[in-house]
Amino acid sequence: MGFKCGIVGLPNVGKSTLFNAVTQTAAAQAANYPFCTIEPNVGEVAVPDPRLADLAKIANSAEIVPTRLTFVDIAGLVRGASKGEGLGNQFLAHIREVDAVAHVLRCFEDADVTHVEAGIDPVRDAETVETELMLADLESLEKRTSVLEKNARGGDKEAVMTLDLMRRAIELLSAGKPARALPRKPKEEQAFHMLNLITAMPVLYVCNVDEASAATGNAFSKRIEAKAAAEGAGSVVISAKIEAEIAVLPAAERAEYLAAVGLKEPGLDRLIRAGYDLLGLITFFTVGPKFAHAWTLAKGGRAPQAAGAVHTDFENGFIRAETISHADYVALGGEAGARDAGKLRLEGKDYVVADGDVLHFRFNT
Repeated sequence: MGFKCGIVGLPNVGKSTLFNAVTQTAAAQAANYPFCTIEPNVGEVAVPDPRLADLAKIANSAEIVPTRLTFVDIAGLVRGASKGEGLGNQFLAHIREVDAVAHVLRCFEDADVTHVEAGIDPVRDAETVETELMLADLESLEKRTSVLEKNARGGDKEAVMTLDLMRRAIELLSAGKPARALPRKPKEEQAFHMLNLITAMPVLYVCNVDEASAATGNAFSKRIEAKAAAEGAGSVVISAKIEAEIAVLPAAERAEYLAAVGLKEPGLDRLIRAGYDLLGLITFFTVGPKFAHAWTLAKGGRAPQAAGAVHTDFENGFIRAETISHADYVALGGEAGARDAGKLRLEGKDYVVADGDVLHFRFNT
């Protein structure tokens, strides 16, 4: 199950530096996780989760396999991209292929690094990118309405509902608001998703600050944090320059470097977790003598879906899931202790998997 977070931003905001740090981190992880694959514009990284090591230690697992998140470096955007300026068409095509957007904003001053606009203003920069994406969504919707209008007049109920959604989205976008802000009913969610609107994607604002502000943020990043809070979006403070330096350090030297710059963990770890949360994902585990394995599932996913994440045969033949919470697994010393204490539950097809569940699937072949 792949989940992609696209890294976007104006030129000279640190987007490429940040993505390079991601790919260097992925390359460093490849020694431990050989299945990690990296393409020129894709970085696939492990999601930091200390619970996995706890489980592996208790079960004496020979190998730890983390769950992963993919970051996609998307061609830079400039004002006018929706009309084809710069790499506009390439940008818009690539961004439609991801599940969420990590929007890198320049929150640092540096006379040696030019800015495409006059002066440093991350709120303005965010609005520039958002405007171009809204214009692209508007154009996309307006091109499709005539066909749906014809189908709706013919009595097609699905066309009627979709056309209503599109008209409401056009009105919202025309008012300068992203599609994700559109109020909608649960029964409309699938049709809304099928519209494939860029501004319907969840957004994480990544405040790229100077090294001195990496631990606490600065006045620029505080403005973005306020903007994100008002929109119900996510935000994270990171110094791309520091992350690039950490990524190439030997593992033994990283803790000392982090302490020297006032950080408890790499900013990339926060970024990865924030991206994971942004996508509405949870982690469940399978644990045994060979592997302690973390798996990704969308929030609200049920036990058969979790089984399918491990293997399609598990979902097709699902019978039940032996379930232990991470806290009980650790507190009671593993599966046997949890079973003896009555903390191992047998869950059926309707069970909604909780974050941190340790699952063992029973299935028919």
